[in-house]
Order: sequence, then structure tokens, then C-alpha cells
Amino acid sequence: MRLSITSRIVSGVVIVDISGRLCFLENGLREQIDELLQEGHRDFILNMVGVPYVDSYGLGQLTTVLTSVEGRAGQLILLRPTDHLRTLLHISRLDTIFQISGDECEAVRRAHRSIQTSLVTGSSLP
Repeated sequence: MRLSITSRIVSGVVIVDISGRLCFLENGLREQIDELLQEGHRDFILNMVGVPYVDSYGLGQLTTVLTSVEGRAGQLILLRPTDHLRTLLHISRLDTIFQISGDECEAVRRAHRSIQTSLVTGSSLP
């Protein structure tokens, strides 16, 4: 199953809906996030509910995306990861560095609060 990626903006937060297998030689996610970062977006929610399989390459891609987003003073939240992905994140201890949410509205609120805090404190980067 080929990876499908669409994005939408809710309250200033980019929600990236992903479906398909996140695995070897599939670079679409990283490329999509890089494009969005270049457009000036900083805060992302990756909706993982449609991703039934992730291999080690896919985990590496998620980690690279997280590093890129945080490098631009943004944040990344994984939304509704499947049991398979939750298990991989736990085994690899990546569940300690990724923010995870089971509810889209709660994830948007959390990300939006972070945007507002950055604006008030002036901590966002140019």
C-alpha cells in the first residue's frame, strides 16, 4: 500500500493525515514536512491512524521529522498511533521523546497553547 499524505490547517496547526505503510524507501513524509517548514509552518500533528505498518526506516523518518521541526522551534504530536507503532515506540524508547495524543481536538489545543506561549514570550525563531 503506497503512502498517502494530505495536510490541513486547524487553528494554525498543520495536521498531516497519513495512510499506508511507512517503510523503506518511502521518503514522502520527510519531503512533505520539509516543504511545510520552508513555507513557515512550525507546529504539526501527524495523524497516524491510517498507518498499519512502520519499519525501522519509518521510525528513522519520524525521528528525522521531529528533529527538523524542533530545530525550527516547532513541535510535533503523533495522533492516534496504531498498536503496532505504539509498541515500536515503546521498545525503542522513542515514546519518551514523541508527544502522543489519542484525540485530535486535544492535540490541536495542546499545540495551539504552545503557539500562543511562543508569541507571548517571543521565543519563536525567524
